[in-house]
Amino acid sequence: MSDAFPTVSVFRRGYDPESVEAFFEDARRAYEGGVPAEEFSAVQVRQATFTLKRRGYQIEAVDAAMNRLEAAFVQRDRADHIAVNGESAWYDRIADRATTLYPRLQRPRGERFSHPESGRGYDKSAVDDLLDRLAGYFDDRNDISVQDIRRAVFPPARGKKAYAEGPVDAYLGRAIEILLAVD
Repeated sequence: MSDAFPTVSVFRRGYDPESVEAFFEDARRAYEGGVPAEEFSAVQVRQATFTLKRRGYQIEAVDAAMNRLEAAFVQRDRADHIAVNGESAWYDRIADRATTLYPRLQRPRGERFSHPESGRGYDKSAVDDLLDRLAGYFDDRNDISVQDIRRAVFPPARGKKAYAEGPVDAYLGRAIEILLAVD
């Protein structure tokens, strides 16, 4: 184990250092061009998960590094795309992606995502509050940052009071990617 990240105490669980280090090594190779962008990009960074282990790496420290890594991949993709296609083409591409988010924002509150088939999901009122802020951003009415979305915590809910977690997470992941791309 390296000292890449601080570790938690023996009584606590953190991210498994071996899997974190392997992921960051893969990310380094991908960022340096050793892996095609289609195989490793900001999406893989956003979707990465690590098992928990006693005396593992501090979750907050690794998550912060993952956020910086995701931003770096988005900026690399932006630079590569602009170098080949021009800045106008980049903004056209981002605008196209942003328009895919907008129809869901226009749905009535409580109807933006499906309900979980079983078990718990995210409280739909809390999710709708965040999506209302995102809609305001796209309408130039207010600001929202990547950190606002990343730090959003939705209380658990069940049945018709909940949205299924997977679609919400995927949607917010795309929103983060778009916000990072225009920064």
